Amino acid sequence: MRTPLIVGNWKMNLLRESSATLVQNLVDRLPGELQIEVAVCPPFVYLQDVGRALEGSSIGLGAQNIYHESEGAFTGEVSAGMLCDIGCRFVILGHSERRQFFGDTNESVNRKLFAALGCSLTPIVCVGETLAQREAGQTADVIDEQIRQSLAGLSAQDASQIVIAYEPVWAIGTGRTATPAQAEAVHAQIRGILGQMFGVEVAQAIRIQYGGSVKPENAGELMSQTNIDGALVGGASLNADSFVGICLASCEATPAK
Repeated sequence: MRTPLIVGNWKMNLLRESSATLVQNLVDRLPGELQIEVAVCPPFVYLQDVGRALEGSSIGLGAQNIYHESEGAFTGEVSAGMLCDIGCRFVILGHSERRQFFGDTNESVNRKLFAALGCSLTPIVCVGETLAQREAGQTADVIDEQIRQSLAGLSAQDASQIVIAYEPVWAIGTGRTATPAQAEAVHAQIRGILGQMFGVEVAQAIRIQYGGSVKPENAGELMSQTNIDGALVGGASLNADSFVGICLASCEATPAK
């Protein structure tokens, strides 16, 4: 059975005080025993503060990126070991904004994936097509290439430790959302690829999140789909009302999977 995972990606937002206020609201308002797993991924500089605020709660801590080397002369970078050292459990890899603005590729995501697993971090590997690719009918090919190259060389045992996030680039921060049917179709394709790579049993255990303008109003219908196992939430995770709403809607809608 796959436990849905709702993750808030704060991106480059909030300051120290507003981060503390938001996370305290989440701790106060989210029940201790949920049918889902919840985590937040603040900017690097606030990870330790947020981590302290989350102590004793059921909400996990994650980061938005890592570098693939464990240490060295890599100015401005952060290693997987550093994240583990301050209590992180998750790390987002290959987000479309990282690919678009900072040169992340399937190959670099693959290197980061092994670094994360080597430090017992749970990697959230992002894939997704642009609007031009979808309109050109290339979605299936793009997703297939991203999955196979990003997860290349992974053992079935390690694959069981990862999370995939399908984020159609055209739906991130635009207010546009893939319909539940559109999202489910791609999620089913991803699970099929994972089955070819790692076996059906492992593929059925891997959680596949949806990301792209998720809101309390659409979370329930999205989460009710057979192959959607949670959400990677951007803008809506910066507001306690909306993020809590997404979490609660997901609890109510998620069938046993």
